Amino acid sequence: MARIIAFANQKGGVGKTTSAVNITASMGILGKKVLICDLDPQGNATSGFGINKKQIKSSTYEVLIGFTPAENAILPTKFENISIIPSNINLAGAEFDLYDMENRESRLKKALEPIKDKFDYIVIDCPPSLGMLTVNALTCADGVIIPMQCEFYALEGLGMLMGTTSKIKKLYNPDLEITGIVLTMYNGRLVLSMQVVSELKKYYADKLFATPVSRNVKLSEAPGFGMPVYYHDKYCKGAREYMDIAKELITRI
Repeated sequence: MARIIAFANQKGGVGKTTSAVNITASMGILGKKVLICDLDPQGNATSGFGINKKQIKSSTYEVLIGFTPAENAILPTKFENISIIPSNINLAGAEFDLYDMENRESRLKKALEPIKDKFDYIVIDCPPSLGMLTVNALTCADGVIIPMQCEFYALEGLGMLMGTTSKIKKLYNPDLEITGIVLTMYNGRLVLSMQVVSELKKYYADKLFATPVSRNVKLSEAPGFGMPVYYHDKYCKGAREYMDIAKELITRI
């Protein structure tokens, strides 16, 4: 049965989708069969794997609302061992549609249950919010990975997300755990980066992934080509760092 991992952070621009896409791709290269479920209406993970959002027939919206079984929404990608349930702007309406539905917080869990035996891992890329889409992701996840930028506002956001995770664990998903924290946009020459790392080690030393992700031009370029960074330039620093994180993730779970 697949282990389900949600990538979540309510703060935008922290490298959440970049991390989800590249860790997913790295696990595929390491021989794991992975499904990525794009739960962000912006659909950046979808385009990051080379899927044209305008040509999608069934998306995570149809899966959540119950119009389409998850199995029928899965698309293959051209990348090793990776499949995707794509997203597009239709998903933006799901928050309103879910409001009056029975068991609204567990719609995704129910939808993914029939396909869990087809994959080693299911990765969920959450939207940058703590709304009902993220609640659905955390309700069905075994673990959550928190990508966060090396700045002090990110530390404040981390506390909020930890609080939300605790509530979900108490109310809906007693098995939910914090799998780890991925540091992104890291610059070891900046005092600020070192200070943030120092603060995190005080409270979350056991949750930090050993490898931080540096600022890297190739990481920024890769989505424009519709591919994870390993397929854009497998020798660049960003590709090596995400591969190291994927290896550590597999050992953790």
